[in-house]
Amino acid sequence: MSISNSNKFSLLKHLRCPECGLVHDAGQINTVCNNEECRSTLFAEYDLPQGLNPKDFLAHRPANMWRYHEFLPVVDPANIITLGEGFTPLLPLANLKHEVEGNEVFWKDESGNPTGSFKARGIGMAVSKAKELGIGHIVTPTAGNAGGALAAYCARAGIKASVYMPVLTPKVFKDECRLYGAELIEVDGNIADCGKLANDDAVQNGWFQVSTLKEPYRLEGKKTMGYELAEQFNWQLPDVIFYPTGGGTGLIGIWKAFNEMQQLGWIGAERPRMVAVQSVSCDGIVLAFNGGKSRSEFKDSGFTIANGLRVPKPYADKQILKALYESNGNAIAIDDKEMNAAVKYISAKEGMLIAPEGAALWVAFKKLKSTGWIKPGERVLLLNTGSGYKYLENIV
Repeated sequence: MSISNSNKFSLLKHLRCPECGLVHDAGQINTVCNNEECRSTLFAEYDLPQGLNPKDFLAHRPANMWRYHEFLPVVDPANIITLGEGFTPLLPLANLKHEVEGNEVFWKDESGNPTGSFKARGIGMAVSKAKELGIGHIVTPTAGNAGGALAAYCARAGIKASVYMPVLTPKVFKDECRLYGAELIEVDGNIADCGKLANDDAVQNGWFQVSTLKEPYRLEGKKTMGYELAEQFNWQLPDVIFYPTGGGTGLIGIWKAFNEMQQLGWIGAERPRMVAVQSVSCDGIVLAFNGGKSRSEFKDSGFTIANGLRVPKPYADKQILKALYESNGNAIAIDDKEMNAAVKYISAKEGMLIAPEGAALWVAFKKLKSTGWIKPGERVLLLNTGSGYKYLENIV
């Protein structure tokens, strides 16, 4: 197929379960796989064309995530709900170059997205598709940033939003949800507890859930980070990508984007080694990876300053681990003391007040470099997921 003979805004074909292969109609409202023995997250599949030159194809397009709209799930552009999300900067290290001798290290800085984090990508996509499917009320459990993003995009779309958030979440996250007009339910527990209550209320009231990887479209928004990385690196992917892993949507999405771009002929078969970085408070993926397991166990040791990393058991743990194994990657856990120090250090040295989740990547990089796992000459990408301004209550 060639784009030149197609007038379609989106080349979406259907949804497919990556576990059992069952195909689902993308024109219907879907959550997870209908196979009761599977219940996996669903992947959108596209009629990917051949023979496109990416530089020519993307020339003169707007600098946001919708520049890749043929490979995104919104069929009618009238349904796009956007606040300008995407195409965030790729920043080389400036004053910390002496600490990474032998490597090129870059930040992909997502803090400039609407509502201050990468959640704008996934939530913006999910809300846009919800509008297209006629959904009128959306709910989500959140550790903070996803709730603010949902509140903002639902306000823009005229869709009702209910957000379930742990009571220990910093006040700024709660304030922004209320300011955007969302219903905020504070829960005395972690995000898993929020998820249970959100699910119960959604089922009782007929609301639609956009819980992490329990619907197909947040993944599609997050995958645009993979397309952007390839484009910003001139279609030569970095050797290693460090990713803060709570629910893991972005890690899976980036991996999906790489596979799609290979089918498009935009990149080759080479892949970065993916590194999942977690908090020691919730390091189930690290434990599973180190044990060679295909699923993680529930692990929650309580509060962490990186609110987004307090995910005791990711719903798509199998897909996260699969990407780590396929990429010959790694998984590492960082404690709050190390993250706190790294936030301050990076702020003072690089002029970037990044989220604790992002700061954890710097610590993880230094540790893996010291062991020799990061090899001389390798190009490394650290993906900062959000703004540290929203975490000042947690930083000491």
